[in-house]
Amino acid sequence: MQRKTRRLILFYPDNYPTMEIRGIKGEILDLLMELGRESHPHEFVGLLCGNCGVIDEFNLLPGSEGREESATLLLDMIPLGLSPAGSVHSHPNGVLYPSDQDLSFFPRVGRCHLIVGAPYLQESWRAFRTDGRAYPLDVVG
Repeated sequence: MQRKTRRLILFYPDNYPTMEIRGIKGEILDLLMELGRESHPHEFVGLLCGNCGVIDEFNLLPGSEGREESATLLLDMIPLGLSPAGSVHSHPNGVLYPSDQDLSFFPRVGRCHLIVGAPYLQESWRAFRTDGRAYPLDVVG
């Protein structure tokens, strides 16, 4: 018997009243780079959460799947009460710009989206708004 799944789709336009993200904790960025190296050559994907304008939490959702050219995030697995600030995923090819698929995914969860890429060094990441424009983000702490 085939299980029928439902997908929860959340849209956050840029004018949605959510917390303005100004930075990301250095230890979270280090964790994301390590996860990129460990997942390579496959992509990984997860959710970012923050407090007081700083991303300080990374969540892998059950059922998420990474492959060489894409990753799948099951939005219906977002825990109740979790308010994602955005998403993060890797580009093993090192291209730090969103693809068309990324741009269609970004508006579904949060407003700040990170792409980390090979070689997964401190400068191997970029942040983007839901429409793909650069998002200024400081590394803090």
